[in-house]
Amino acid sequence: MTGMPHLAARWVGTPIAMHPAKADIMARAFGGRVLGQPVRQVSGSEPLAGLLIEPMEQTEPDYVRPFITNSVAVIGIEGVLCAKGKWVGRNSGETSYEGIMAQAVMAHQDPMVKGVVLEVDSPGGEVSNMFACARVIRELARAKPMIAILSDMACSAAYALATAASHIIIPDTGAAGSIGVIALHASYAGMLEKQGVEITILKAGARKADMNPYESLPADVRDTYLAELELLRGKFAGMVGLHRGDRLTMEAAMATEAATYAGEAAVAAGLADAVADPHEALAAFIEEINRA
Repeated sequence: MTGMPHLAARWVGTPIAMHPAKADIMARAFGGRVLGQPVRQVSGSEPLAGLLIEPMEQTEPDYVRPFITNSVAVIGIEGVLCAKGKWVGRNSGETSYEGIMAQAVMAHQDPMVKGVVLEVDSPGGEVSNMFACARVIRELARAKPMIAILSDMACSAAYALATAASHIIIPDTGAAGSIGVIALHASYAGMLEKQGVEITILKAGARKADMNPYESLPADVRDTYLAELELLRGKFAGMVGLHRGDRLTMEAAMATEAATYAGEAAVAAGLADAVADPHEALAAFIEEINRA
């Protein structure tokens, strides 16, 4: 695979709500192929779907239907989270907010669903569509009992979605938090100069070429984008405070400075409500839902 323009567009030069260690792994694993090699062919294999033109819950009802067991719908929030596309399972390594929202709508409308579990195991992902997805999940949580069960981690964007549930259950080795936003900028100016390649950027509009990879990042551009990231972090923390209330206020979420917390430490910090084995937590929730 010599060119990955769809990946480059998603995580280079754009805000990402992702655990920084995972972002670093992505940069190391895909950086050369995403930005450092010529694009020979643009793959058309990514199954995109329009939010308005082709809503997934209408065009692919069986494909996106949540797993339902004993009147409880289980919605998976796993892998890297992306704005849209027909990614709804772990097989692709990513889940789309579009797919999560489609499943939430189905669970909301299904009279046989008495309760909902979010199974979360994700380092986070794109900011785009994250807030909209959290709002849809929150509406479902207002209509039907919902808990989030971490099967490992709920970091950054994944934690934002998990907070929409009334309770968050974390395993003793699980991780939660990273309430912040990160952006990556790659400069190939030095490499291109050594290779004798000179890039001329022609632009109409002083800010049109901001964050381009062919020159070092100017201080004013850096400061502008840092300010935008800080605004997004504030919005993120505000949503966490709205969902968690006194358990984790906006101010407390900001004070974490995007740190992650494991197991009991996450509960003590207000990021989670209990430590339990995921299987046992699901069984207890199913029993409670069907007893009511």
